[in-house]
Amino acid sequence: MKKSLKLTTTLLIAILFSNCATILGGEITQHQKTKPLPGEPQRDVRVIALIADLVLFWPGTIVDFATGAIYKPKYK
Repeated sequence: MKKSLKLTTTLLIAILFSNCATILGGEITQHQKTKPLPGEPQRDVRVIALIADLVLFWPGTIVDFATGAIYKPKYK
């Protein structure tokens, strides 16, 4: 019983803190963190990460948008 409770708790914590873009997206650039000013082009969203967040665990989407990891980085 204790073993299954530990396993369930571990899986629940892993699911709660999993968000595809934050974990798998790499380093978050300043471009991703900065909200565009009025008149500036909007940032592009990583569609695959968004779909994965929504399918696997939707609260992860909130974390990805809050950290800016869901947006595509701008390469120079």
